[in-house]
Order: sequence, then C-alpha cells, then structure tokens
Amino acid sequence: MIAIIDYGMGNLRSVQKAFERIGAEVVVTADRRAIESASALVLPGVGAFGDAMANLREAGLMESIRRAIEEGKPLLGICLGMQLLFEVSEEMGLHQGLGVFQGRVRRFEVNLKVPHMGWNQIHITQPDPLLVGVADGSYVYFVHSYY
Repeated sequence: MIAIIDYGMGNLRSVQKAFERIGAEVVVTADRRAIESASALVLPGVGAFGDAMANLREAGLMESIRRAIEEGKPLLGICLGMQLLFEVSEEMGLHQGLGVFQGRVRRFEVNLKVPHMGWNQIHITQPDPLLVGVADGSYVYFVHSYY
C-alpha cells in the first residue's frame, strides 16, 4: 500500500485519484503507524514551506518519514513535497527542512519570470533509476518559483 502523507496541506485528493486510476492501493493518512507500514510514500505539494514543516512537526511525522527513507522505502515528493526533503528553504524567510538531501531551496532571481511554467527539454547528465525509460532530450512540464 502507498501512503499519501496528509500534513494539512497539499493536493491530496488529486494525487489519490491519480494513483487509484492506475490501480494502486493508496491511503491518505497522517497516522504514523500507517506511514511506517506502507510500502511507499508520497509527500504531496501545494502550500508554504514553513507552514508545511510546522504541520509535519506538530503531527510528529518528521521521524516517521526519515525512518521510512532510511529503510529504503520509495518516496515521491511532489512540488513542495520534494522541497521539504532539503535542509533549508528561503521561502518567506529561512526554514529548516527534513534534511534528507543536502542543499537549500532558493527562489529564482528577481529578473526572471516566475513562476517558471512550460515545457522544457531535459538533458540527462548521469544515469538515475528515476529516469529509466526517459530519453535524453525529452520534454517535461515545469511549474515552479524555486529551485
């Protein structure tokens, strides 16, 4: 079963419906036991970084997420969900993230149009399991204001 982590924000139901459409067994949950017993996790997006981290902290979910990752469970971070995995974000001040990945989430420079939206060609610089089946030079859709 795939656990879609409910931390009080995010596009929970659209993510749930997408997984159900492809036949996956999913549960939307904020229960630590359900998260820890799931075979895979989804950390959905939409929201503000600082508020999202506060919600994860208050719900006691930070350690459950870290432990699942340490155990090798796959985790899909969507938009804000991916950003939360980094050490720090500059969104509306400095906020500590989950620290799974080293690095800082930064806003694009003021002279660039944000949010960055549209189809862009990607170039694969090194093999990665995430990109199996994705051809070098493929076009993917982006919508983001941070990198």
